Amino acid sequence: MSLDNIQLTPFLLQELFKKSLIELDASELHEERRSASSFTILGNNRKRIIILVADDETLYLPDEQLNFLLGILSACGLTMEDVAIVNTKKNRNLTYKAIELELKGASILLFGVSAAQINLPIEFPHYQVQSFNNQTYLAAPVLQEIQNSKEEKTKLWNCLKQFFAI
Repeated sequence: MSLDNIQLTPFLLQELFKKSLIELDASELHEERRSASSFTILGNNRKRIIILVADDETLYLPDEQLNFLLGILSACGLTMEDVAIVNTKKNRNLTYKAIELELKGASILLFGVSAAQINLPIEFPHYQVQSFNNQTYLAAPVLQEIQNSKEEKTKLWNCLKQFFAI
């Protein structure tokens, strides 16, 4: 193999060229920065499904709860590509308006997070699908509580079938 015929994998190219090769003028650069979210999220949010959790100990969720959540997503036909997990304890300025504007959330699941914590002007009980501001909300207890109770799992599953039209 000569140096003229080197084949680079897509992964290696991505690692080599992390920054753009094109210099942007100041207005384009400012626009690009403004479009990026200021919140720390886990997932790619392709289907604009936001999952709100509240955990003081970890950046997102403890491993056991994250694995449980991944199982729920899998049962709903979703992956981490489809959703964005946001820890409200690590993103203090998160509001329902920011979810709409920055995260472009259309479907919002609240696990252990109250509507008041994100400045949502309405209250609704757990396991009730609620529409507001062109967004659909579903509130539920913390994942650990659901994980430890067969009754809570059943309630959540029945509600998720309605929420995602499964």
